[in-house]
Amino acid sequence: MRLTWYGHAAFLLEASDETRIILDPYRAGAFGDELTYDPIAETADAALASHAHDDHGAVDTIPGNPLTAVHPRELSVGTVSIQGIPTKHDDAGGTKRGENTVMVLEADGLRVAHLGDLGHPLSAAEREDIGAVDVLLIPVGGYYTIDAAQAAKVVSALQPSIVVPMHYRNESCSLPITPVDDFLATQTRVVQVGSSVLDLNSISLPQETTTYVLKPAR
Repeated sequence: MRLTWYGHAAFLLEASDETRIILDPYRAGAFGDELTYDPIAETADAALASHAHDDHGAVDTIPGNPLTAVHPRELSVGTVSIQGIPTKHDDAGGTKRGENTVMVLEADGLRVAHLGDLGHPLSAAEREDIGAVDVLLIPVGGYYTIDAAQAAKVVSALQPSIVVPMHYRNESCSLPITPVDDFLATQTRVVQVGSSVLDLNSISLPQETTTYVLKPAR
């Protein structure tokens, strides 16, 4: 399996059977000058979104007529199975920013959880529904989502082998959220990948939880 971080919360997951799934694609230019990642111009078999906000739910922008779903619940695309777990975009029961869907994708012997814009600590029931996680894609910038300290607690609760932080302030994102550094300070094993791509293999996962920092492809 190969994982590519486009930027913000957008990823491309490529399974060994060449199934291509794009998660949480942003709308290029959303929020004016606050989100300046380049457009995602690659095709995919499916484009899925945790919610409909323009920095996550622009499934209509992906070329090639992919299967699209916002708040997916249960579906299969090629050899990839997807389960959606309903959560909230805030810590007030969704009254501030609405619903969020955690997307758990399973393929090639790996389970990848994309937390979308999770805005609160996970309940015991939500943790059980998510289940075992090999690779965790987690927002860490705060304000609209869980912050660095809360993200660290989610990592401790789910105990993934690999953590990939997302949804943080950088050169292409000037939203009122924090950079990744606060979250990295909570983690004991951090690898600066130096690229946007992470190749994953179920038989060579790290023995201890390791955070991989990717560079945005866009």
